[in-house]
Amino acid sequence: MSRPPYSAEDATAGPGADTSTRTATGPPGTTGAPARPHRRPTAEWVLLTALPLTAVLALAAFLRFWQLTRIGFNSDEAVYTGTAASLAGDPAMQPVFPVFRAHPVLFTGFVSLFLRGGTDEFTARAVAAGVGVVTVAVTYLLARRLYGHAAGLAAALLLAIMPYHVVVTRQVLLDGLMTLFATLALYCVVRYVQAGRDGLPWLLAAAGSLGAAALSKETALVLVCGLYVFFVLSRSVRMRWRDAVLATGLLALVVAAFPLATWVAGHRGTGQNYLQWQLFRRANHPMGFYAVTVPQVIGWAVLAAAVVGLVWLRRRNGWREGLLLCWIAAPVLFFTLWPVKGFPYLLPIAPPLAVLAGRTLGALAGLRMRTGRLRVPTRRLAAAGAVLVALAVALSLALPSAARITAAPKGSFLAGSGGLPGGREAGQWVREHVPGGARLLAAGPSVANVLQFYGGRPVSALSVSVNRLYRNPSYMPVPNPDRSLRDGEFQYLVWDSYTAHRAPFYGAKIRQLVDKYHGAAVYSSAVRVPASSTDPTPTPVIVIYKVRVS
Repeated sequence: MSRPPYSAEDATAGPGADTSTRTATGPPGTTGAPARPHRRPTAEWVLLTALPLTAVLALAAFLRFWQLTRIGFNSDEAVYTGTAASLAGDPAMQPVFPVFRAHPVLFTGFVSLFLRGGTDEFTARAVAAGVGVVTVAVTYLLARRLYGHAAGLAAALLLAIMPYHVVVTRQVLLDGLMTLFATLALYCVVRYVQAGRDGLPWLLAAAGSLGAAALSKETALVLVCGLYVFFVLSRSVRMRWRDAVLATGLLALVVAAFPLATWVAGHRGTGQNYLQWQLFRRANHPMGFYAVTVPQVIGWAVLAAAVVGLVWLRRRNGWREGLLLCWIAAPVLFFTLWPVKGFPYLLPIAPPLAVLAGRTLGALAGLRMRTGRLRVPTRRLAAAGAVLVALAVALSLALPSAARITAAPKGSFLAGSGGLPGGREAGQWVREHVPGGARLLAAGPSVANVLQFYGGRPVSALSVSVNRLYRNPSYMPVPNPDRSLRDGEFQYLVWDSYTAHRAPFYGAKIRQLVDKYHGAAVYSSAVRVPASSTDPTPTPVIVIYKVRVS
């Protein structure tokens, strides 16, 4: 199969499209392409490009670094930071957080480079936040390449303040780095399509970036399905068999680094155990989970702008829009049907949605209008209107982002949506007051992970299933908690409102064990929230009991 150097749609891209790099003889940098003269930055370039982009990146950094450690780690952050600390050689973390767990270690390995001098919250979260800011810059490059400078600035601004991207990239989670590499891969695919027959290096770069995304989090491989559908359905873009084989081989070679590392380290069964658990574990959310949670954090205004652009500019829709929509549809469909769902799983769709919305805002800036018989150029007026619309959309995102950063703690918790209020304080109390050989039994593994990270004491979880098909292989079950308490295996019980809200049975079970074994509250978290909407009486989110067997 072959394809043209660039599709006919490149010549009719519409307002704001970036056509500066396309010529009749081929793209710059290829045989037959004229050399591009070196031009010094002008005052206009500084004013219209450098300063606005710098301001957008500064805003992105502010929202991601502001009050970064106001609330302590949640369970996933504790695990990933603990794993990074183990890679960095922290002897206190190595017995508790093994290197090889459910996911590849590219992100944790990257974080470990910054933890050589010691493990701390700010450093780990700052790495994730920095990755988020770089993703904003790559989104600008992607949108500018597709639709021009105005669309690039609009897309970067929308992603910079989008609550979904802000909240996730303020946490030590795999999804931020995965999204960065995925967006870079999407940019490389665009360059491949535009470069024509000389685009193979860009396709290989896309394959390498997708491989890095999969080494950050293996779910990135779902995006390959989106690319496959795009190249199959697109009429104006065709991929040659040689290009497809080479790119697939490179992708497989990069992804193979993780199983090879586990094999060399003697953990060949680790991946198999986690795959078995992921395939057979029970659904943790209903099928409509993303339809309820994701649109409001992406921003209804962003979604509306993207849809309006697809309809309004439908005559200009082509391979660009097809690529972005296929990229978005693949993870949305997969994770909607997949029983296991997580709040940050759809983060890779945030940049292309911002690009589609930026396309609409950029096109607004290129409008011209007629007034009566006179043709009146109103580009400046249209540009001012586009700026006002962009600011209105931005405001609809900035306020929720700021509200989520400063939100008061609640008794319930959605994994991946932020830190765990009260967990850091409880863990520090454990470190200072619980004897070194003591063990704790918590209601659920989420709080157990946090207490282990901050407290440095082994913490088991009551809700871990004895059936290996339904439990995370990292966690060991407690088949008979009564006997374990009678035998003195556990000296402390931990109740938390988060597990009690999500799994009331185990919250009640901890209470029963506290009563049965004469538990006395020795710690109550300083963070208090209303017990329920009907009962406004404040209640602690974490309570630690010392038990005694009579």
